[in-house]
Amino acid sequence: MDGRAIGIYDSGIGGTTVFSELRKLLPNENYIYFGDTKNLPYGTKTKEQLLQISSLIFDFFQKKNVKAVVMACNTTSSMVYDEMRGKYDYEIYPIIQTAARCIAPRYNGKIGVLATIATVASNKYKDEFLKNNPNLEVIQKACPDWVKIVESGDYYSEDNLQIIKNSLFPLVEQGCKNIVLGCTHYPYLTDVLNELTDNSIHFINPAKDFTEYIVQNLRQKNLVSSQKTLEPVFYVSADAENFMRVSKTFYQLDKLPIVVNL
Repeated sequence: MDGRAIGIYDSGIGGTTVFSELRKLLPNENYIYFGDTKNLPYGTKTKEQLLQISSLIFDFFQKKNVKAVVMACNTTSSMVYDEMRGKYDYEIYPIIQTAARCIAPRYNGKIGVLATIATVASNKYKDEFLKNNPNLEVIQKACPDWVKIVESGDYYSEDNLQIIKNSLFPLVEQGCKNIVLGCTHYPYLTDVLNELTDNSIHFINPAKDFTEYIVQNLRQKNLVSSQKTLEPVFYVSADAENFMRVSKTFYQLDKLPIVVNL
């Protein structure tokens, strides 16, 4: 048994969609969450920028003596995971590579992926899905402003609804009945997406498969904790009040996150 904390990070509140699922499955773990709100959105940044940002966050978790880091960010999973793995003495779990292994065998035919510009450009979802199921036809669509919409909490304004439609409807028109929400921010928009499609599309939240794999793997490595000793600790790099306000959809914080400057 290992009582060290599990670290989870994302560019903002999106990773709480993963954290909430993981905590349901592993309620006795200690958790440290880092939301890099100062640098969001990640989806428009270069690989070099993401490497620099991610290195600082991974170093932060190293100092916190965590036993694992959950990359609850599709963009960094697609762009920097290969460079980060093996550099630290804790387990690292990337969402795309892990979730694709679980999701791909369940589907055939067309499957859509909604993701950030960087994730789509990397083709990581497409490559990982086809690696695990060559019978799939993967159609990707970038959603440049969806992260900002989620972080604002204003999902239903006329302008934001039009932005959402502009990325969503091309996949629907191409016959995608199953669509992966390829950014951990996007499950915040699930109700909006269902309303816009009259519940005719199955939206896949990779967080569920991702967290189930993490639980299984931690148990195999004897890294689970038998007793929780601390409440989850939340850190952000900016805008603590907004993080607390918007995150309540997936996790209700009891107090403001701690603001740290990496």
